[in-house]
Amino acid sequence: MEFLLQTNKYIVGHHLSKTRFFPTIQYWLADHPNIQNFSWKQGETPGSSLLFLSLTVISYLSLTYLFSHTTLISCSRRFLKSLTAIHSLILLSLSFVMSLGCTLCIILIAPNVDYLICFPQKTPPTGPLFFWAYIFYISKIYEFMDTLLIILSNSTRRLTFLHVYHHATVVVMCYISLHTSQSMFPGVLVTNAAVHVIMYFYYFLCALGIRPKWKKIVTDCQILQFFSSFGIMGLIFYYHFTGQGCSGISGWWFDAVFITSLLLLFLDFHAKTYSKKKITKEN
Repeated sequence: MEFLLQTNKYIVGHHLSKTRFFPTIQYWLADHPNIQNFSWKQGETPGSSLLFLSLTVISYLSLTYLFSHTTLISCSRRFLKSLTAIHSLILLSLSFVMSLGCTLCIILIAPNVDYLICFPQKTPPTGPLFFWAYIFYISKIYEFMDTLLIILSNSTRRLTFLHVYHHATVVVMCYISLHTSQSMFPGVLVTNAAVHVIMYFYYFLCALGIRPKWKKIVTDCQILQFFSSFGIMGLIFYYHFTGQGCSGISGWWFDAVFITSLLLLFLDFHAKTYSKKKITKEN
């Protein structure tokens, strides 16, 4: 089985290397010196200190509460839609690049599927996979802009506990994953970024005045992502206790609680939102 996986990986890599644009894409998303030589160093890499993380999360929660209870300068509807469209386009593009870059690095670097599921213990957070994990971490801080746009639009109905809890806690999860060199992170990054491509494309269209009818698909994809994360976590748990151990198992416990809570909140949101719409249509 492992031989077949190695062979398939070689065939895929050999086929990609013949593509005209692949060398350029590979260089900028995998082979660039800044990517190859990346290293997460506690207190040295920008945003890597515990103080930075604490101040970031506390500032987000404090400012969200303050701004949501204060009358801000009103923005014109047209300006707000333009700002939302630009913001969504930035995150759509960034999510696509992160998903593509991390997937490419997985193909080029991972010796087998087992490595993706379970990094060897004491794996240092260095190299291309952790570079994209770092970009993912920074992108989650930039996503705080989502909350500001909701507040500026005076749409307090959308400023739910789920929204604020999700945005604040996912930054902590990313930090812990980098700090502990967590095994499951590449898979989570790729699936989450792929879902965000769909989600921010939806928001981009809405900002342009186009209201797609597939909003429910966005929530379904998010819920499916959480279920896939449970599958990955289960594999890590199995590999860790039946083999020589996996890197980042200490962060596994935080992720297990966080993803479980998110799944329950999203299922509750899904039930309340779409069951109400169904009842309204029937009436």
